[in-house]
Amino acid sequence: MDLITRGKNNRQVANWLLMGVFMIMVQVLIGGITRLTESGLSITEWKPITGALPPVTDSQWAEEFEKYRSTDQFKYVHRSFSMSDFKFIYFWEWFHRLWARFMGLVFLVGFTYFIIRKKLTKNMISPLAALFILGALQGAIGWIMVKSGLVPEKYYVGHVELTTHFIAAVILLCYTLWFALSLNPSFENRIKDAGLKNLLNLLTILFLIQFIYGGFMAGLKAAGTAPTWPDINGYMLPASMHELQPWYHNLFNNNIMVHFIHRGWAYLILILVTFFFLRTQKINGNRLFTFFNRSLLSLILLQVVLGILTVMNGSFPGRLVWLGTAHQFVAILLACNLTALQFLVRKK
Repeated sequence: MDLITRGKNNRQVANWLLMGVFMIMVQVLIGGITRLTESGLSITEWKPITGALPPVTDSQWAEEFEKYRSTDQFKYVHRSFSMSDFKFIYFWEWFHRLWARFMGLVFLVGFTYFIIRKKLTKNMISPLAALFILGALQGAIGWIMVKSGLVPEKYYVGHVELTTHFIAAVILLCYTLWFALSLNPSFENRIKDAGLKNLLNLLTILFLIQFIYGGFMAGLKAAGTAPTWPDINGYMLPASMHELQPWYHNLFNNNIMVHFIHRGWAYLILILVTFFFLRTQKINGNRLFTFFNRSLLSLILLQVVLGILTVMNGSFPGRLVWLGTAHQFVAILLACNLTALQFLVRKK
């Protein structure tokens, strides 16, 4: 295979992967709406094939509604739901699962096409296999998450399971994007700076922790427990964030402590991103690095504002859906932005 043909094939595979990146971003967006509308437990069974088709007849809808009526979420939270209310939450959970199936189909069809046309090199097979495994794992984690909310005395999915599902989606997204960038000739020009790479690694760790606590905030529905800013229900250091025993339970299960960590971590990230931006002002000659460097600062500023607005509107369900969804979507954009910067900067 000559270099021109190989380059053309690589670009085609990269574009296919970038389409996958876009689809994953849409899936996370749909997942955010599904969570914020409390739709996740509306479908109580996992049917990989037949579940792709929603109920059509009145009897089918009545059967699905009856299954939902057996959940504690319905008994204690949504007991007043009518059939139209149920159809609304059913749609979002069904659409979330349908989009996941569609992504799997796009991956399978694309992979088959590139194999038949012999456009894949040997060094692409293992990363693509890993991509398939990550996608399948994400689906399995999603069902484990749903099952965590279908047990007695549980009204919602577990916040740890929800966070695991979200972090797995972020890993899948970043892995797919990294693979795509490695095949894109536009990203061949990289910056060699060990200090800058170490700073990016630190930022990546901080963002990962922040994403985890963002998942905890969502799963615990913590926004509504302290809808104030800059204080937390009137206090900068609320005593209630230490009320659980043993002490480490507060780090994972105390709404107010999760609030405190998520807010404080955001300020820390903002400071470090600003320092990173100032540290890199003398770097010239790499248009892509300049773009992603500026967008990282812009996105983190937007994310902080959205976070504040989301918290302050935590007592208003209608506003919370849209602000929370926007907040989660910008988090995904930040993950992509940081992945691109990580790819563009090398130690050697």
